[in-house]
This record gives sequence, C-alpha cells and structure tokens, in this order.
Amino acid sequence: MKCFIDANVLFSGANEASQMHRFLIKACASHQLISSDYAREEAIRNIRAKRSDWEYGFTQLMPHIEIVGSIDQFLEVEIAPEDRPILATAIAQNSNTLITGDKKDFAHLFRKTIQGVTVLTPLMFAQGHL
Repeated sequence: MKCFIDANVLFSGANEASQMHRFLIKACASHQLISSDYAREEAIRNIRAKRSDWEYGFTQLMPHIEIVGSIDQFLEVEIAPEDRPILATAIAQNSNTLITGDKKDFAHLFRKTIQGVTVLTPLMFAQGHL
C-alpha cells in the first residue's frame, strides 16, 4: 500500500521517543511511505522553530520515506489553499492513503476517499493496516 505522509506526521515522527516515530518505522516495513518536498520543508521549518532537538530523529526517519515533487492543482473538495498541494500530490502519486493528524483542515475528509486517496489519521491507519 502506498501511503502519503503529511508534514505534521513527519514533524511528530521526528521525536525518536514518540509513538509516531514507532508508528512510521513499523509502517515502512510493510507499506511504501512517501511524502513531498513541500511537506518535508514544512516539517523541517517547524522542527527548527519549535523542537530543534528533534533534527537528528528527523534525519534518521527520512531514509524510510520517499520524497516526491509537490504539485498544486484544483480539487473538487473544500480544502485550505496551503493544504491543497498535500492532497493533490497524494492523488498524483496514486497513493492509497493520506495519513495526517491535521484535524483542523482535514477532519471533514477523514475516512473519505478523494480520487482514490483515503484520508486517515495515523490511529485510523494503524487500526486497519498495521
């Protein structure tokens, strides 16, 4: 299964002591994890601004996640402009799932499938796929 990982999951996963880090390491053993340069840069920016001590964990995590070029295109769902490249890239990459913890901007899409991509939280994904 191809899983697109959002920036907030990358950010949380950078903490080597976190459940999110363990989740991502376990998920990459049986699924293809991808993210975009756009999401990676957002995660790095937030790590440096908020949790600089997580940079090492981030560098340890990233070899397990393929980074693809981001795209931005019109989508027939309501989504914030800054989140559109996340979903658009997941769709363009033929991902099965978009894994995000962004409840503010993606909650209305949780468990819905948009152009072949099902939007899930990490917990939703873990309960059904790990």
